[in-house]
This record gives sequence, structure tokens and C-alpha cells, in this order.
Amino acid sequence: MPCAVGLFVFGTPLTTVLFNYGKFDAHAVEMTRQALVSYGTGLLGLIVIKILAPGFYARQDIRTPVKIALAVLVITQACNYVFVPWLGHAGLALSISVGATINAVLLFAGLVRRGFYRPAPGWWLFLAQLFTAVLLLAGMLLWFVRNFDWVALGATPLLRIALLASCLVLAAVVYFGTLWLMGLRYAAFKRRTV
Repeated sequence: MPCAVGLFVFGTPLTTVLFNYGKFDAHAVEMTRQALVSYGTGLLGLIVIKILAPGFYARQDIRTPVKIALAVLVITQACNYVFVPWLGHAGLALSISVGATINAVLLFAGLVRRGFYRPAPGWWLFLAQLFTAVLLLAGMLLWFVRNFDWVALGATPLLRIALLASCLVLAAVVYFGTLWLMGLRYAAFKRRTV
């Protein structure tokens, strides 16, 4: 989730520091930012698919993920028909993001419905902690996007790189610090042995 928020909110700084040199001008930065925002909306879905699909494979159920993937392929193409004329190149990325999110939701629903997965106690608290940390992270990143002209900072590239590095370090401190202050500890994720 923090990476998806980073792509969604912090696309301009990332793009300018990495690519805004030579012929890669402000217009190219904006076009790339639009694609990053579109991909950012579906990053969580793309990752969750890789986690959920093996849940079916472990039960020797290959058909369900394939059926879902075929249905999502049709949905993605329909989204292309709607989004591309409206958003151009960003519409392609958004179609993939919408398809990935739908795929992940259908896989999760299938695992729960068949009884292959039952959320453990504490998931709602964990999600509340996660969303709080992500919202604070997004607010901090948005402040840096709005208060600095990242393209104009190209005149001093080392300053721009240092500012981006500082933002990323601060982002990590805000995100992990918030989780820590809310009681989330790394030890909770360690595998317990019986």
C-alpha cells in the first residue's frame, strides 16, 4: 500500500529526478506521472493476485483462477474501450489496474466462499493501523509535491536528488513510525513454531 500511494501521490518528484534531463521535458514528466498514477491505483491488486492465486493451485484448483483471468481479460478490454479515448496512454494503465483489482477481489472472494481462507482475528485492527499510516504518508508526500517545483529544481540536479532522498527517508520514518506508535511490531509477523 505505501508503494501504491507513493506512485499515486509522488509521481512527479520520482519522474523528474529519474528522467527530467535533456529532451525529457515538463510535458514528458506530466505524461509519465499520469501513467504512474494509473498504475498506482492497481499496484495492490497486481501484488495480491500473486499471493491469492497459489491458494487455488495448492488445492489442485487451476480452473477457477483461469476462469477469473479470462473474465478479467474481457473486462480489461472493455475498460480500454472506455478509458483510452478519454485518458490516452494513461487509460491503458488504468484498464490494467482496474482489471487487476477485480481479479484480486474475485480470487479473495473465491477463497473465502470455498472455505480455503478465513481471516484471522486482528485483521481489522491491522487494516486500521495500515490505513492510518498510509494516510499520514500520503499527506506528507502531497505536501512535498505541492510546495516544491520539481521540474524547476532541474537547474540544480544535486539539490533535487538530495530533496527526493530526504523525502523518501522521511516517508519511511512517518510510515513505520506511525505503525510503531500504534503498537504494530515486527515480531508479530515472525513465523510461530509449535
